[in-house]
Amino acid sequence: MKQNKPLLAMAFLALFTACGTNDSKQQNPEHMSNTVVNDVAGRKNFGAAHALMTTPQPCVMIATWDQDRHPDVMMAAWAGQLDYNQIVISLSKHKTTENLELTRAFTISFADERTVVESDYFGLVSGNKVPDKVAKAGFTMTPSPNVDAPIIDQYPLTLECRMVSFDDGVLIGEVVNMSADESILTDGQVDLAKLKPIVFDAAGMCYRRLGDVVGKAWNAGKALAE
Repeated sequence: MKQNKPLLAMAFLALFTACGTNDSKQQNPEHMSNTVVNDVAGRKNFGAAHALMTTPQPCVMIATWDQDRHPDVMMAAWAGQLDYNQIVISLSKHKTTENLELTRAFTISFADERTVVESDYFGLVSGNKVPDKVAKAGFTMTPSPNVDAPIIDQYPLTLECRMVSFDDGVLIGEVVNMSADESILTDGQVDLAKLKPIVFDAAGMCYRRLGDVVGKAWNAGKALAE
């Protein structure tokens, strides 16, 4: 398959699985397995009732327009790569899902060290109760030239997405473009050391910054393959 811009965009999204635990569907014990499990010897066993299904989790921010063309941002829950140019996100009912029904488009950005306070605020406050929460956070936006959704200027890395489908709480989006501020580029490529994305630590209920490089992908294991 021919590689293109969406492929590069998904390479970054593949580093993450999304941040946020306010989603009622995800916290509802009814969605947890009732299977009786046996303890694994020599380890502490948590069963299914815990918050560490996939951790650390990224702080993925979804931006949409509402019916009055006000920008809304929420901290998404459980996002990942579905295909070379598609992402999948689990969402229960939010202001964002109402907006998606109107526009069928959204942008994805990644919270970083510089935006911890504002990003956490976007996860705490519903756009249904505070429709101008983007302005209250002191953030500004630019309309996307590719999809019917806002780009939040303070997030330096953004994926512009069209909604492919939204069924039974599962949103599938097609990435049509990735844009990055020059401040996070090195030799024309996105540099995560400059982006400084944060991740959500479900065990400690805190945000952590991404750590140092510890090995090269598709390279570190060559010592065992030879």
